[in-house]
Amino acid sequence: MGASGGAPGPDSGPERLLADLGASLAVLIVAAVPGWIESAVARLIEAWEGAGGVVDRRAVEAEAHEAGARAAAEVGQRLDALVGADVDAQWTTPLEVVRAAVVHPTAVLRRAGVPPVVRDDFSEARFPDDVYGLTPASLAAVDPSLVDPARAWGAAKAMAHKARHR
Repeated sequence: MGASGGAPGPDSGPERLLADLGASLAVLIVAAVPGWIESAVARLIEAWEGAGGVVDRRAVEAEAHEAGARAAAEVGQRLDALVGADVDAQWTTPLEVVRAAVVHPTAVLRRAGVPPVVRDDFSEARFPDDVYGLTPASLAAVDPSLVDPARAWGAAKAMAHKARHR
């Protein structure tokens, strides 16, 4: 309990740990997003070229680079709001924030004339706007180095929630 007898504040142990780990995770995710977007675009461009498609690779790579920077800024703002919120008000997960960023590589690929890919029924139902199958199943798909920090944040969130509501 805080000094006023209410719920513990963000300076308390579990909530402070959650805030610190959340801020750190957000920084790591933001740093990983541009590379994830650029590699996703490059992978699909290579496949399209391998199937006989023609694109201006330099222009697409430049656009993917710009899209990665825009996505990182957007993801950063959303993650800052998420991890900065009270534990009971955190409305989503870092993975869901990143998943929303697939609009950026999707736009690049559409402008390049790359046709949509064949996806399974689950992916089509769950992610109908992701016509290129780019939605990451986990943060490890964005960058494997995000796994441990994401687990630590999740554990800290559970611990902070439990401490507050016991």
